[in-house]
Amino acid sequence: MLIVASVLFAVAVVVGGVAAAGMTGRLPRNRWAGVRTPDTLASEETFRLANRIAAPTLAAAAVLLVIGGIGALTLGTLGGLALAAVAVLASLMIAGYGGTVGARTAAAAAPAGCGDACGCGSAPEAATTSALVSESAADRAAAADCGVDSCGSCTLKGACQPH
Repeated sequence: MLIVASVLFAVAVVVGGVAAAGMTGRLPRNRWAGVRTPDTLASEETFRLANRIAAPTLAAAAVLLVIGGIGALTLGTLGGLALAAVAVLASLMIAGYGGTVGARTAAAAAPAGCGDACGCGSAPEAATTSALVSESAADRAAAADCGVDSCGSCTLKGACQPH
């Protein structure tokens, strides 16, 4: 049971550290910790916003993990394992909820188009659209896929530009 408690305490420290960094706005945009979706990674501002919103639930998840670790140490084998399992499941659910709320908030606050996450730019300008009129049907179809109101697929990078 000492191993189970040690693992729970270690994970609680990591989750608590991410929560503290998120609350203070000191969590840098990265690929390992925090709320990481295309919308949150689009800019520093959206990443910071999403993680500030998710931070309280991460802190609660860390507290639940500590409770599970204490229970693993004090309740004996069966009771300790049961409490540890419940603590892990509850912490995953609460952290997931906070991450979802943070990601949705970042999606609502994300800049129009792709932002700087994929680099394919925004919708074609009117001049670009009129320049496409003289091009082939295939080129017009590719430009239509770029979207008039959104970026579309990042694999179409450059398709909105006149040739």
